[in-house]
Amino acid sequence: MAAPLTQAHIDIVKATAPVLKEHGVAITSVFYDNMLREVPDLNNIFSATSKVTGRQPRALAAAVLGYATYIDDLPKLAHAVERIAHKHVSLQVTAAQYDIVGKYLIQAIGQVLGEAATPEIVEAWIAAYGVLAKVFISREAEMYKANAAENWVGWRKFRIVKKVPESSSITSFYLAPTDGSATPLPKFLPGQYVSLQIPVPQLGYLQSRQYSLSEGPTAKGCDHYRISVKREDGEVTHIPGIISNMLHDKYNVGDEVELSHPQGEFFLDPNDTSKEGVPAVLISAGVGATPLKAILDTLTGEQAVVKRPVSWIHAARSRARMPFADAVRQICRENSNVLSTVFLRNVGVEDQAGVDYDFGSMRLDLARLDKDRALFVSDPRAEYYVCGPEPFMLDVRRALVSLGVDRARIFLELFSTGDVPDE
Repeated sequence: MAAPLTQAHIDIVKATAPVLKEHGVAITSVFYDNMLREVPDLNNIFSATSKVTGRQPRALAAAVLGYATYIDDLPKLAHAVERIAHKHVSLQVTAAQYDIVGKYLIQAIGQVLGEAATPEIVEAWIAAYGVLAKVFISREAEMYKANAAENWVGWRKFRIVKKVPESSSITSFYLAPTDGSATPLPKFLPGQYVSLQIPVPQLGYLQSRQYSLSEGPTAKGCDHYRISVKREDGEVTHIPGIISNMLHDKYNVGDEVELSHPQGEFFLDPNDTSKEGVPAVLISAGVGATPLKAILDTLTGEQAVVKRPVSWIHAARSRARMPFADAVRQICRENSNVLSTVFLRNVGVEDQAGVDYDFGSMRLDLARLDKDRALFVSDPRAEYYVCGPEPFMLDVRRALVSLGVDRARIFLELFSTGDVPDE
């Protein structure tokens, strides 16, 4: 049991923040190595790819540093706590596992810092970790309770009932539960994700990945979920995605996977009647279109509760790699309140301006767009939902802020471990 957190503990934790900044990744790398070696069952939870690329240790180091910095001002960590708690629930993290993590984290601090990790520092960090663990356990218990009210806690078997190519690198998987229940699936909030879990024979354990639900819920509820998965070829990390490649190459109609209840703090609430007439600007690149497609469906389908002006802005490398192009064009034809703008970096000889793209041979450039008609920057209520690679999202946020948009109205979704830097 951790000692109660005192002001002396807080002072020590804050004073050690510079040390964590310098040695944080070394500490978290040792932490993961020790814990996953001695408690191998936890390999089923953590991404093997993120560990190899170093993304997992870096993300944890950043989270620990953030906690040390704001331990006396925890409301500043509210977004980070919410994002991590949703991820934990989607992975079925239990309260008991926090004790395991705490043990190996404190052990790693001592191992890396050596004699610099005095008994006073260790005691302060044990107390601080205990407080943080209680925050997560409490929030996650609330989420599990809400999921239990919908009769879904834990992993649930789903069958692939349809597999549809959306582009040269993205395929949609339509997933229906195998338990034969006539009860509609939970009406997730558009923008949220599910965790998908499958065994990986070459690793010898399970692996889970989060995939945005790429189709909005209907008014009558859902009898299936759709995810749209990009084949990760390792172009950036030089490590091909284990799960995405298995899904593309080895999983077909009739095969089973496991899903957990939809989660995620990135969403648009379709039932908020106060948003009537409030513009929604959806900005994506590549596979980042997947959560925004669910938002677009919800704002324009029969389930729409309010009518909002919608601007769909998408950037793609080529027409062959652009998902949902036909579906978005159809939505625009049927809904006068929706405007679509496409940036195509590589224009083919058969690509038609005004049909396949609006701006060719360039990356997304918000400066090219009508500031009121496409971006609604003069409307102080407008909301911006952005998804794509991290550098893309940071560029978009900077551009919007430079146009006078309040950062509080810009929402980002990162398809990776950790969070987008708060720069």
